[in-house]
Amino acid sequence: MGEKSHSSSDNNGQSHSADVKSATETLKEYGRGIVGGLMFSLPLLYTMEMWWRGFTAPPEYLLIIVVVTYVLLLGYNRYGGMRKDSSWWEVAKDSFEELGLGIIVSFLVLWLLNRINFQMPHNEMIGKLVVESMIVAIGISVGTAQLGQSEKEQGKEGPEEKGGTFDVLHDVTLSACGAILFASSVAPTMEIKMLAVGSGKLNILLMILISLALSAVILFFSNFKGARDQRPPIPKMIYDLVVSYSVALLASLGMLWFFGRIENSILLTASEMVVLGIPASIGSSAGRLLIDGQ
Repeated sequence: MGEKSHSSSDNNGQSHSADVKSATETLKEYGRGIVGGLMFSLPLLYTMEMWWRGFTAPPEYLLIIVVVTYVLLLGYNRYGGMRKDSSWWEVAKDSFEELGLGIIVSFLVLWLLNRINFQMPHNEMIGKLVVESMIVAIGISVGTAQLGQSEKEQGKEGPEEKGGTFDVLHDVTLSACGAILFASSVAPTMEIKMLAVGSGKLNILLMILISLALSAVILFFSNFKGARDQRPPIPKMIYDLVVSYSVALLASLGMLWFFGRIENSILLTASEMVVLGIPASIGSSAGRLLIDGQ
């Protein structure tokens, strides 16, 4: 997933500039990859059947899914991804990175949701990680390649910045559409309540922080498709994050009410909102950019 430096070795200033640019672009790619992995796989990370399959799958099944996933990553990166002109060695290295990143992202999400811990048997933890992370890895590969801005889109001025105004109705409407579209696939399920009941105060706090961090990566730091090329001023960044996450929580509350998931306990309902708020915040931020036709 890393970029190669194209600077000559006889000019230290140019080489340093190219290296910095390469590092920046690589971080943006990792950011888009993580967001893409979660966008395409988060419903499965919330699914009880996937947790159980990871626990019950024989070792040979797990090995097969790893091999098949790696072959798919090789094929996509060679023929459809960002490295179509690279050598097979570079494609193999990128595919291995995506596989590893998929495992890391899956581990962090499953740990955050209290679905894995170091007290459970190793075979259960490994099984859950393998089953979930292979889907995440494919999402990372696709997200890295497909969710970035094209050269024509870079430098394009966002509609909110014309005249320096804040178009609240525009932002809230698109954020709500994205949040509902993305989170509605898991909102009706019993897993939301299970995860809320099994989450402690620290887990809930971390979920809030990670939701905000993912929104920030999408909106400001990953060159995401539809995002502004130039990072906005701090007040505008705070405004965007507040709108994105507030709409995600309100959309989560509305979906919980619609599907009859409102609990008698205010704390439990709030926990469910935060749990559902992770996919909703991704949808609120990414959907707002992707479905904006301007």
